[in-house]
Amino acid sequence: MQLDSIDNILKNALEAVESSKYQIFEICETARGERNSLYSELQRVMEETTETIDIVDKLELDYKRSRIRLTEVSRDFRRFSEDDIRIAYEAATGFQMQLTLFREKEENLKQRRDDLQKRVKNVDKQVERAETVVSQMNVVTEYLTGDLNQVTRILESAKNRQLLGLKIVLAQEEERKRIAREIHDGLAQTMANVVLRSEIAERMLGMQQYPAVKEELIDLKGQVRGSLEEVRKIIFNLRPMALDDLGLTPTLRKYIQDFEDKTKVHTKLDILGRETRLPSGMEIAIFRLVQESFSNVLKHSSATSVTLEITFQKQMVKIMIMDNGIGFDVDYTEARASAGNHFGLMGMRERVELLEGRMDIESAKGEGTRVSMLIPISSETQ
Repeated sequence: MQLDSIDNILKNALEAVESSKYQIFEICETARGERNSLYSELQRVMEETTETIDIVDKLELDYKRSRIRLTEVSRDFRRFSEDDIRIAYEAATGFQMQLTLFREKEENLKQRRDDLQKRVKNVDKQVERAETVVSQMNVVTEYLTGDLNQVTRILESAKNRQLLGLKIVLAQEEERKRIAREIHDGLAQTMANVVLRSEIAERMLGMQQYPAVKEELIDLKGQVRGSLEEVRKIIFNLRPMALDDLGLTPTLRKYIQDFEDKTKVHTKLDILGRETRLPSGMEIAIFRLVQESFSNVLKHSSATSVTLEITFQKQMVKIMIMDNGIGFDVDYTEARASAGNHFGLMGMRERVELLEGRMDIESAKGEGTRVSMLIPISSETQ
């Protein structure tokens, strides 16, 4: 009877998840459509900008020639009549007006181009977030559609529970690897923009418009650096390659150093015991737990200092994160986490429990926070 009740609950939850998933999918498709529309408009604006720059270059030459002509006819009254002077003056004035109009059009197009690039970037982020939510909901659906009796039997075994947790973590990391490769190889739009703007700079260089070329190159360099930094950050967050090559400790050293450089929060790493390589899945899990803990410190604690202490034992790894922040009421926060209001804290507990570990939190308002995690190293994972 209890299994039937649980099964009904799972079916209702599954229906709700499926409904929400399709709604998010529709939002994602709408965002993709908007992105394609914006990108098409961006391409059109960039082409029009290139054409306008060419027209401005031509008008500048025509205006320069007309000014020279006006000077010539104005100085020699014997050779040229008043009609010649008037015609030369009108021609110079006409070119000047056209040049002013097209320069203004060029500035407006450049502004429109920059605005569209920002909008495309924002929509890309929305699509990425929506795709992430859909992927997470697919994982939830797979769990809900599984055989409840089989899951129960698996969870009855402590050893199998830990293996299950490691397999889930490894599966998540494989997906992160795939996404990291896609992001790494998906820079075609940015590169196309770089090539086009480089061509524009090259044409302006041919026209000896050195100040404009310098301004364009500075802007272009900043865009490339920003894109490169963002890609590197995404790739590191998705899958720190140093975990495979160097192991947990060097990766954590780099992470907390980057954390300190970015946030200006003083960090410290203490390694106790005999440092050793752990199973790949366990190293990944520990890194994610530390990452989530530091994220919580940054978001909620207002701390100026945080210490990470890792103790390697023969059959156990102890992780301790201590900060000097504002602290919080542990019982109240635990209750909110159980109600689903603190997904970070709840996710950390689930990760630790899947590894057959234990997580304890000590905190009080105004006295900072201490998070302790004990994770066993069973023979199956060695």
